[in-house]
Amino acid sequence: MPTPDPHSPHSLELRSLAWLVALLSVAFVFLLWPFMGAVLWAVAIAIVFEPLHARVREQTGQRATLSALLTLALIVLIVILPLILVGASVVQEAATAVQKLRAGEINFGQYLQQVLAALPEWARLALDRTGLLDLAALQKQLTALLAGSGQFITTHLLGLGQNTLDFVVALFVMLYLLFFLLRDGRLLSQQIAHTLPLREDHAQKMLDQFVTVVRATVKGNIVIAMVQGVLGGVAFAVLGLPGALLWGTLMALLSLLPAVGAALVWGPVAAYMVFTGQVWAAVGLTLWGVLAIGLVDNVLRPILVGRDTQLPDYLVLITTLGGIAVFGVNGFVIGPVIAAMFLVAWRLFAAARRPARDDSVR
Repeated sequence: MPTPDPHSPHSLELRSLAWLVALLSVAFVFLLWPFMGAVLWAVAIAIVFEPLHARVREQTGQRATLSALLTLALIVLIVILPLILVGASVVQEAATAVQKLRAGEINFGQYLQQVLAALPEWARLALDRTGLLDLAALQKQLTALLAGSGQFITTHLLGLGQNTLDFVVALFVMLYLLFFLLRDGRLLSQQIAHTLPLREDHAQKMLDQFVTVVRATVKGNIVIAMVQGVLGGVAFAVLGLPGALLWGTLMALLSLLPAVGAALVWGPVAAYMVFTGQVWAAVGLTLWGVLAIGLVDNVLRPILVGRDTQLPDYLVLITTLGGIAVFGVNGFVIGPVIAAMFLVAWRLFAAARRPARDDSVR
């Protein structure tokens, strides 16, 4: 078999075209970057709701445009609108909490004094030796921390009203792109498989793994977050704690971190109840957190996320944390997807090298 001449006009043309494709791809990603979150969620929602779209398409006699419109309407009614309503309620509760904090109605210094007063003598002496019992300094640090947190909430959460236009534009882009992904998704995936510089079976395997991981990660994490948020919010409401919806939403968001998420909220609350003499309420909240909220994570996450993605739990945790650190909230999808694609690429590479290695042995 003749070796292709790297200096031939055809090879030079291919290399030039490859460089042109790479540069234009980078420019295209840079152009889409301001709407990358909207694009990501359009792709993720299209993948998750593809089975529903397939049923709708059967009912409409395979009419692509009509079935895409009906599926999009169902997604808006059962997903988008409820999320907007819950988000508005959470923003309102957060605004009320910030106002109470600024007005002094919520006095964390008093709560801290109650906790320290409930500590045994030996614990207070140990804290005193380390200088941690200096209430004035602790209160000053706590006030500074809360002021920074309040500013963060005001800027990022309560500032949603100021960023309404950005939100509406991103929502429009997501829904607009989602319609075309629902309508033409199969054709687009086939075109991508043919275009990738890989063997057709390898390209199809990469795309199949991408779809599987996105569907499992989004569907699994959102189901787990909703269940844990509802369970946590119900527990806080039963105990008469203020802002049950806000704390439940926070637990739902933190549940994106496997194993430890929701406990970052109910754990300190249970500890505070112990220190303030509400022992039975603390025991009940702890049992509910471990047996109900924690069980949801331990049972559902391997079923909905780990089993389909074929990723071990520790890798799901690390890549989720890394994805959130790099990409923000979108990282809980991007992190596991990159990890899964990384593993698939290495498996395909090892399988491609194996025949060559076997031939060399012969």
